[in-house]
Amino acid sequence: MVVDVFNMEGQKVSTVDLPAGIFEAPISVDLMHQAYVRQMANARLGTHDTKVRSEVSGGGRKPWRQKGTGRARQGSIRAAHWKGGGRVHTPHPRSYAQSMPLKMRRAALRSALSVKAAEASLVLVDELKLAEPKTRLMATALSRLAGDSSVLILIPEKEAYEGVIRSTNNLPDAKILLASYLNIRDLLAFDKVLLPMSALDSISAHLG
Repeated sequence: MVVDVFNMEGQKVSTVDLPAGIFEAPISVDLMHQAYVRQMANARLGTHDTKVRSEVSGGGRKPWRQKGTGRARQGSIRAAHWKGGGRVHTPHPRSYAQSMPLKMRRAALRSALSVKAAEASLVLVDELKLAEPKTRLMATALSRLAGDSSVLILIPEKEAYEGVIRSTNNLPDAKILLASYLNIRDLLAFDKVLLPMSALDSISAHLG
């Protein structure tokens, strides 16, 4: 697949042939869904907790004698139907982690990238740099390259892109992500993916 390469001014400067194994891979909705559900489940802390009747305070003695009062028999004021009593069938700490083979996770990423490529939602730039680290300059560049769409910006490393990172942090519809940290949730959450040519090499090395 041949796509255009732009500069930061939004002008076409060249073209590049994307690796077919990554950007023209078979598209599997089921695989992408499984990878997405796994990532969201693994992000859950699972620290929710409620107290059962053995954990709430009080209830050491029988509220009243068994017979002769005309009231229903009760064994403890900490039973579930009493105010302040323990809870029944409520959540307790647990792990929501799901496993998924590495080959399947990478296949899901290739599938998602192929969807972006098929929808013309990949934007390649020859070099991702700004004259100075200013949010205004980054917003202007993204407007030229992606219009009003939300943008996921992939970079190969942090060190050479500190100014770009600082210029993007305050933009609500843009996110900077290391290419090696590419994940299915961010791919599906943003309308377009912005790739400098150096990041394309990182993705090819990771998913090729």
